[in-house]
Amino acid sequence: MKRFVGANSREAMRQVRAALGDDALILSNRQIEQGVEIIAIADHAAAALGARAVNVPPPPAAPAAAGADGVRAAAAPSARDPAPPFARPAASAAPAAAAEHGLQTMSAMSERLLREMQEMRSLLASTRGDRPLRARASTLPLVELLRGAGFSAALAEELAHGEPEELEAGADDARLEWIARSLLARLRRLEDETAFPGSSRVVALVGPTGVGKTTTTAKLAARLVMRHGPAGVALVSTDSFRIGAHEQLRIYSRLLDVPIHALDAGAAVTEVLTGLVDQRLVLIDTVGTSQRDQRVIEQSARLQQAGIAVRLVLLLNAAAQPETLEEVIVRYREAARAAGGTLDDCILTKLDEAGRIGPVLDALMRHGLRLLFVSAGQQVPEDLALPDGIALVRQALASSAAAAAPGAPIYEPPARWAHGLIGQGRRVSAILGALRERVGGFREFETACDLAGLPAAVREARLRPLCEQALERSAPAGMRWMARAPLAGCDWAMPDIGVDGDGHWMATALLQHHAPAGQLERLRWARERLGTSVHLLPALPDEAAWAWLEAAGHEWSSVVRGSQRVTCGGERHPLVQLRALASPGGEYRVRMRSRPARMCLSRLAVNANPGGRRTAPARPACAWFAELRDADSGAALGQRYWITPDIAEAAALPLLAGQLDGESLPRLTRHAWQRLPQLWQVDTGRELRLLLAAGLAAAAASLDAAEGQWAMDLRAELLGLAGGRRRRSATNLLEALLYLGAARDSLRQVAIGALDGERGAGD
Repeated sequence: MKRFVGANSREAMRQVRAALGDDALILSNRQIEQGVEIIAIADHAAAALGARAVNVPPPPAAPAAAGADGVRAAAAPSARDPAPPFARPAASAAPAAAAEHGLQTMSAMSERLLREMQEMRSLLASTRGDRPLRARASTLPLVELLRGAGFSAALAEELAHGEPEELEAGADDARLEWIARSLLARLRRLEDETAFPGSSRVVALVGPTGVGKTTTTAKLAARLVMRHGPAGVALVSTDSFRIGAHEQLRIYSRLLDVPIHALDAGAAVTEVLTGLVDQRLVLIDTVGTSQRDQRVIEQSARLQQAGIAVRLVLLLNAAAQPETLEEVIVRYREAARAAGGTLDDCILTKLDEAGRIGPVLDALMRHGLRLLFVSAGQQVPEDLALPDGIALVRQALASSAAAAAPGAPIYEPPARWAHGLIGQGRRVSAILGALRERVGGFREFETACDLAGLPAAVREARLRPLCEQALERSAPAGMRWMARAPLAGCDWAMPDIGVDGDGHWMATALLQHHAPAGQLERLRWARERLGTSVHLLPALPDEAAWAWLEAAGHEWSSVVRGSQRVTCGGERHPLVQLRALASPGGEYRVRMRSRPARMCLSRLAVNANPGGRRTAPARPACAWFAELRDADSGAALGQRYWITPDIAEAAALPLLAGQLDGESLPRLTRHAWQRLPQLWQVDTGRELRLLLAAGLAAAAASLDAAEGQWAMDLRAELLGLAGGRRRRSATNLLEALLYLGAARDSLRQVAIGALDGERGAGD
């Protein structure tokens, strides 16, 4: 166990890496007078200490400061961004200094901490890349912030598991923005008022007494009248219990010039609704009923017995206690289902009276209710508005500072298996939607997934046409052509991978035996069938292919070894001997082996023999030399050599960065090939298995390399889906995608089973 002090967290982390390696465990991190203090322990030492701690009896009383989880950390500085449009976004600096909240001195480390470290080691060993949930040495601990705002522990831990690595040592503002975006993504809401009420012609507002149903009915009617005019809008009141309820709604109906029909609470609405078939919209103001009253079910049954589809909208008091909100939602939804209907929409009232709105937002997220409108006052219709999602989330987070006093009991909603399954389904659906939007060819990849489990004859008959159609629909701008030989240690050849217009890998792969046999024939086929004009080659093109690429004006680059001989100054030399003659170029940020790196380029005009054959006439070309270093430590990572036509550095950079990033694709595909049968447990057959493995590998590599807010958020959601904390890497993203695919298939099977059950019951 060692102590490191640096002027800032990055400097301290450099010392940790130099002394203990990349896998060191960070035990504490705090600001001191001299800068930043980090206490760390070597990975192997942590394992040994944890093993010894298993046989240590429990300590009599653990100090309050002890009892925390360790966490891996990594840092990366910034460098100059490449700017070409085809280039991948350069990896942003990712300084990280995760820490244990409240851990101040080495003396506080007890046997309890060692036992927890042993548990962490077991978790890391069983799930590659996982990191335990822990508090941070930030001034804004994520879990505490969300709990203080009134969100449930389950949601807080879910977000903490998925917090992006890029934010680990970031500013509080950046973390708050990410938290707000993550919460917003979980809040279903009406975004376009013209979509309400949709196909429903009759809307009934239901909820407990005093929640504001009558006033909200008037506000909704007023908004509809303002949009469409009074013709076609009608009001129905069934609230005969509350004194003056009918009269109150009649006043609004006269002001709005719309008809109103008043019924007794127990009267059937069938006759009234039948007489209003010509109305565009009928709003029903129901009697307020306690969620514990048996009449909740009776009321729902009367509304559904009208023979006309009635949309139920639940009104929730934003100022209500969390326990009350939970009970209201559960009871009213159960009543709706018992009556043969559904209750999926709600309106929040009394927003202006709520001290904290975190509990009600948490309830909406857990139950999947869609928020239609929010009400904050008595004015009609001014105080009813569409929900401003980001404003609501920020208001909820801002209230965390005014949370209950320390030690006060915090309500935790009961765990419900159905809620967990539905919540998981919503997360899976949201992530799949984001992947379809952001990863080229992912829709087509999902179509290929649907072939899994089919009879072998059916699967084989559909696979090749489906692959060709998928490639044509996804229209890759470029192709990463792979070596025409089995992958090392495998009895299959790596499929070719498509590249989109931004230089990102696409999830659509091409099995080698599905492509024409000759190099020239493949290039022509790619242009004619796919419209491809960029080629990342595994070796120098042969004479015919080189001539065709030159005549067609296509961009290309080829990977070569340092031993590749070229002609320079009239003599043939290996490239490695010509490095000193190359003109220096720029330094660029890239990702290599899932880590940020710096690439220093230099170039040299040479003549190269097509196909690397000395007998082929040499052609003018440009040789590129790359020196790669770790972006954080500056340690050398190796050298690379490429050949391209004689093009400018700005045009060559995306081609070279693509070649470098593509080095991980065979390794990731091999990993996916091995893991698919274990996780998916469905018969895919050899060809489909290879196609899916390559598609998953390409998607994982694409997400790992992508930068920007959307990429950070999508990675966080994906890595957090399977639970545990995982650092950003292509391998971990691949594992998460495998889990996503298994979850997708499982949820579909559950849905099919439920549908079969309903059909069986109907029979």
